[in-house]
Amino acid sequence: MTRYILRRTLEMLVTLLVASFLVFVVTEFSPGNVARKTLGAFALQEQVDLLYKKLHLNDPLLVRYVRWVGVLTGIEADPLQDPALGLGFKDPRRARYFGNFGYSTLYKAPVNDVLWDRLGNTALLAGLAFAVIVPLSLVLGVLAGMRAGSVLDRALSTLAIVMTSIPEYALGVLLVAVFVVALGVLPGTSPLDPNAGWSIAAQLVLPVSVLALYDAGYVARIVRASMAEVMARPFVRTAVLKGLPRRQVIVNHALRNALIAPFTVILLQINWLIGGVVVTELVFAYPGFGRMLLDASLFGDVALIEAATLVALFVATATQLLSDVGYRVLDPQARR
Repeated sequence: MTRYILRRTLEMLVTLLVASFLVFVVTEFSPGNVARKTLGAFALQEQVDLLYKKLHLNDPLLVRYVRWVGVLTGIEADPLQDPALGLGFKDPRRARYFGNFGYSTLYKAPVNDVLWDRLGNTALLAGLAFAVIVPLSLVLGVLAGMRAGSVLDRALSTLAIVMTSIPEYALGVLLVAVFVVALGVLPGTSPLDPNAGWSIAAQLVLPVSVLALYDAGYVARIVRASMAEVMARPFVRTAVLKGLPRRQVIVNHALRNALIAPFTVILLQINWLIGGVVVTELVFAYPGFGRMLLDASLFGDVALIEAATLVALFVATATQLLSDVGYRVLDPQARR
């Protein structure tokens, strides 16, 4: 198992390296001059030319990528913080440190000051939604899979399909219409501001509900299919014929085997909850990671786009690694 984890970790690092190069290439060759995008549309041409020379943008692409990685890892100093440029870009961590993603021209602050704050907000939202999605989808999926083809199975399956079919923005508008406009018991936005007239907990109710209702139906369908398949296997039938109580058959024999396949799907929801909740964050004005990435893309904030993309890729590869390791732990056949 240790060799497997080390090998997969090495593969993850190689994947991140290749992905970082592709991200760098895409941002470098996006429309517009890199120096102009860094300084903004209203910068003087003399400032743009000076920064162009300072960044050595005439060098080959691979050389510029190696220099960018050098700044990111702290080997080289950030050229944007050179006082000779007169940009006023200052980082309290100084110009050389590991994890230096540069300076955000959109928020007029170091990328690290913006990125981790927004990522923490999304992590809070994702953690609460995940804590609701997992038990809700497991209960619905197991109940439906235990009695495949029954009235209960059809009712729960229909409910799961309806939950998954409603888009996030439509579900958000529906909940706002009911709980904000009609009943007036919850706030319509979630800025995470304690001075907004509502508690932080109240501001989190609606966005968490949208994510939980939208995703729980999908996961429940996966659990239901796996549970129905396990219930039809010979070892479950044998346990029933031996006279074991149905509850003991479900808990001790069927449930663990039924959760092996959905385990990977459940963990991969973390990736979606971190980087794929842009719509929900926009509907409720939530200051999260996805909304920040969208704003950076619309503004053309190169440094923030690169940093956010790398973080999203790291979350994706890390959750994939955890799911693969967990799958091998749960399934002896996978280990063999």
